[in-house]
Amino acid sequence: MTHHPDKVAVGLDRFLDEAIALRRDLHVHPELGYNEHRTSQIVADKLSSWGYDVATGIGGTGVVGTLQNGKGPKRLGIRADMDALPITETTGLSYASGTPGQMHACGHDGHTTILLNSARYLADTRDFTGTLNLIFQPAEEGGAGARRMIRDGLFERFPCDAVFGLHNWPGVATGQFGFIAGPAMASVDKVTIRIVGKGGHGARPQETVDPVVASASLIMALQSIVARNIDPLDAAVITVGTIHAGIAPNVIPDSVELELTVRTFRADVRETIKQRITNLAKAQAESYGATAEIDYPRGYPVLVNHSNETEFARQVAVTHFGEERVENNFRPISASEDFAFMLEELPGSYLFIGNGDSAPLHSPLYDFNDEIIAPASRYWVKLAEEYLAKNPS
Repeated sequence: MTHHPDKVAVGLDRFLDEAIALRRDLHVHPELGYNEHRTSQIVADKLSSWGYDVATGIGGTGVVGTLQNGKGPKRLGIRADMDALPITETTGLSYASGTPGQMHACGHDGHTTILLNSARYLADTRDFTGTLNLIFQPAEEGGAGARRMIRDGLFERFPCDAVFGLHNWPGVATGQFGFIAGPAMASVDKVTIRIVGKGGHGARPQETVDPVVASASLIMALQSIVARNIDPLDAAVITVGTIHAGIAPNVIPDSVELELTVRTFRADVRETIKQRITNLAKAQAESYGATAEIDYPRGYPVLVNHSNETEFARQVAVTHFGEERVENNFRPISASEDFAFMLEELPGSYLFIGNGDSAPLHSPLYDFNDEIIAPASRYWVKLAEEYLAKNPS
């Protein structure tokens, strides 16, 4: 039997050299959250040139390209993130970052390129019916760009029936796909606790209220939350990352500041931990005669993939790439991702594609693997064509 190459793969091959050049150009010119002006302009110009209706300035520097074809009622959203990180690159690559202290250490240059590459093909062939909304998002790296786009009317202006996103994943074989139904990435909250006592001379502790001792007790007590207040089958992490106290060995300071990161995979667990940290901090401080001031801003929520959309996304990979290209035991990830805000608004799924044996994400040695541009672009084209099928089965 003669094997005929997939027409989408053949079609995308025509653009591959240009796509790699674009990805490397974006890598040379990284831009931090809400400052993606050059990147946004490139995205908007390319989408316009291919026939998309383009809206800019959504949630700051966000861009949406809309392509309508035929009279199909379905509306699909696909999202890519655009921002870089405040990290100094040490790869030594010919296309390394040209901006000191900034680099694409998470592959958003690749994600943007993949979606643009798919956009070009879909505009060329238009083998779908309905509305395609391609969302290029700023400030994923801690800036909650997804939430800001939503608050700026993203889904009112560009209604979608479902939304999908993708992230490269180091350590997974190049081009292998990973899918997780349900909680897939952790929530993240950064907590600041200030234990306030009464400072004094280290030789006369009886005249002080020592916040260092109180904070030491609190740090140990915090370890009991996951062990004793959370179901053993639910994952959670409480890490005390910084402790700031004192300036001299013979002086008891007035206060100690602790900074924590908290990660969970369920909204109710997240809430339980908030209550326990707050109560423990106050009680531990009080037991030493000190007081606790707690600042507990909410970070990104748990990213929960919807089961139907995740199964649909998985079937697209199985059908067009084969079972062997899908990782069967892809496990939830304790990192966080603001696509979670979009999945709180709409059904959808966030999937992963292996970046091969690369340095980890957020490493100064990280580089996006250009070999995954072709399969990931083909994947988005297939997902769009099937979701917006002309003759749905």
